[in-house]
Amino acid sequence: MLTLDQLIARNARKFTDSAAVIDYDPRFGRQQHSWQQLHEQSNQLADFLKQRYSLQKGDRVGLFLPNGYAFVLAYFAIQKLGGIAVPINVKLTAPELSYILDNSGAKVVLTGKLTEAAVIKLIGEPSGGEAACDDYQALWLDNYNELLDPYSIAPPNHIDDQLAPCTLLYTSGTTGRPKGVLFNHQRLLAVATMMAVEMEMKPASRLLELMPFTHSAPLNLFLLAGTLVGASHVVAPTFTPDLLLDLAEQEGTTHFFGAPVAYLLAAQQPDIAKRDLSKMTHWVYGGAPLSSAQVQAVRKAFNTNALYCVYGLTEAGPTGTLLMPEEHDDKAGSVGKRAALHTEIRLVNEDGEDPGVDTPGEIEIGGDGCMLEYWQNPGATNDIRTADGWLKTGDIAVRDADGFYWIVDRKKDIIISGGVNIYPREVETVLLEHPKVADTAVIGVPNDQWGESVKAFVVLKDPQAGSGNELAKQLRDFLAEQLADYKLPRQFEVIKELPRNANGKVLKHELS
Repeated sequence: MLTLDQLIARNARKFTDSAAVIDYDPRFGRQQHSWQQLHEQSNQLADFLKQRYSLQKGDRVGLFLPNGYAFVLAYFAIQKLGGIAVPINVKLTAPELSYILDNSGAKVVLTGKLTEAAVIKLIGEPSGGEAACDDYQALWLDNYNELLDPYSIAPPNHIDDQLAPCTLLYTSGTTGRPKGVLFNHQRLLAVATMMAVEMEMKPASRLLELMPFTHSAPLNLFLLAGTLVGASHVVAPTFTPDLLLDLAEQEGTTHFFGAPVAYLLAAQQPDIAKRDLSKMTHWVYGGAPLSSAQVQAVRKAFNTNALYCVYGLTEAGPTGTLLMPEEHDDKAGSVGKRAALHTEIRLVNEDGEDPGVDTPGEIEIGGDGCMLEYWQNPGATNDIRTADGWLKTGDIAVRDADGFYWIVDRKKDIIISGGVNIYPREVETVLLEHPKVADTAVIGVPNDQWGESVKAFVVLKDPQAGSGNELAKQLRDFLAEQLADYKLPRQFEVIKELPRNANGKVLKHELS
């Protein structure tokens, strides 16, 4: 049965000298690596890890690395040992890193110069590319050519098992401690197949990957899907709007995945109209919908109609629904109506029944790409699963008469004011239509009389566009034309930018 590491061996045979990874590391410039190189060097790294750290099947290995050839090399080397890769957000602090290493029981963490700060605080300065303390071991992968040269290019000898756990992804922790989401080869191959089919990936495709591989969508939907078909990966350790446009143009990339904010920032670049982005056939976004106005702005700026929205959650692979390019004309802001390949979706009310048209319910997802479990957390695993094995997303949505799903809000984010439910996303959607507002987040704040009241944080397109009571009145009057009075924010606060995690999600717990 096919496993993730076998994808590399197969691609080395089929696409030997073709580009597997085109790495834009700022220290070394553009470096291209073939499938044969990736196959042989991942075998060598697997041999090194086995000899140096006695790694074996089921052992966890932390990946505290940015996007780059070293990450790809390490991820597949771990698979070739039958180990479990633990990608870790490189923006985490030392205590946050320590929590994940402890929780996962990682035997070693792999890092490099670009992301070493938290590792050094936790483990100490490296000597000869390694560091160790009483609790942890770390390996620096900057000089992988020199490190791996003495080791065998032959594949490690282990029994391939599609049902064996292979990847442990930690949730972003926007509402509490991150939870480890465990997958095996079979489930991730189902996710990769879904994306490759739905987004028409082929060996000639060139995937631009600037969103961090430490998150499920960039890793499973792009790195694994592209590898499945033998596409080329164009990668860089950071995202900037200029870099997105530069690499798309220079490399003639065909597919890109990013959070909506990545598109909105790039759309504001003054020279975007001069860029040749004609090779891009799939501009994919997820993590949040784009509003109708935002879709129009992005389409115009990028000169494209090839926008695809994907909706899902880490625990589901991520798999869920799709909003296709032609559906954006009338349904921008929704997450689509059709569940993706290998996936089913349904809406249920508190009684477990279909709520019907335009009535809120919770989205549940079922399918071949769903997680095995939360790592060492059976209580949370039971809480997220339904009796028949579907996953509760925590997303409250309505389904319109045409069958399209519209996310109303996160279940945990609902504001209850005077016993009435208020959905922050509904307020945010309208606020984003105001000509002065560039970004916004709405939360509930304690209120002695009503329990909670509504507060809106706004980022202005022009910081000098207004403030104080006058701006608040303008925004309230604008909202009052479309929303009932009880939904209107009682407080407005102008801030420079919203706090977001590496995947672009707003960290509402940091707002108050």
